[in-house]
Amino acid sequence: MRIMGLDYGSKTVGVAISDPLGITAQGIEIIRREKESKLRQTLARIDALIKEYEVESIVLGFPKNMNNTIGDRAEKSLAFKEMLEKRTGLEVVMWDERLTTVEANRTLMEGKVRREDRSKYVDMLAAVYILQGYLDSRSFKA
Repeated sequence: MRIMGLDYGSKTVGVAISDPLGITAQGIEIIRREKESKLRQTLARIDALIKEYEVESIVLGFPKNMNNTIGDRAEKSLAFKEMLEKRTGLEVVMWDERLTTVEANRTLMEGKVRREDRSKYVDMLAAVYILQGYLDSRSFKA
């Protein structure tokens, strides 16, 4: 059973996939689009990845504000969740993603990735952190 992790942003979606046992998350790609409202190709690519990796559920980053309130970006993520569920028929779990992008940037800096190159990886790495956090929480409940 594979689980997909998504870091949904205004112009990118970072994508991560779990291993078949649901223990570890690996980044696979960043889906880019010209405009925030142009989601047809993004949803089609996510659909293709779901089929390719035989995904059974999706974890979507939920960008709450630091004071735990829901802002504009979180509202857009909830709307994206509805689109994903309608299109794929899969369960979409919202997962608190606060500070995942900060952590991803820190990891890339520590790995000596040049500033210009970080944007190529940061969203995918954030998706890995979102999915891994979810996977880890499940293992503690078991």
